Amino acid sequence: MDLSLRRLEEAVGVRRQIDALEQRLAALVGGGRSTSTSTSTASKRTTGRRTMSAATRAKIAAAARARWARARGGRKAGATTAKAGKARTRRRGRMSPAARKKLSDLMKARWAARRRSERK
Repeated sequence: MDLSLRRLEEAVGVRRQIDALEQRLAALVGGGRSTSTSTSTASKRTTGRRTMSAATRAKIAAAARARWARARGGRKAGATTAKAGKARTRRRGRMSPAARKKLSDLMKARWAARRRSERK
């Protein structure tokens, strides 16, 4: 995109007007928290983030710990029962080598039949 100097200066002027209007709007609506006109748009996005107080964070962490304690059923985090230990080591969704070979042979036969039918 080829911009002439005049159009570029006009764009900078419009950007300054937008910044000034955003600053006025922030002063009216945002409780007087206004940003300077020299800040970039990336820094404006990060300044509007909400932060939690330490007490709120502690409440959320305590609630999460309570949820995990209920999910574990009163067990400690590192403790495992014999049943839970077996469930973790059991191989789920794995195929035996014989089943894999059977499927492989079936697929090879299917593709061979398809190639034969395409030649005809």
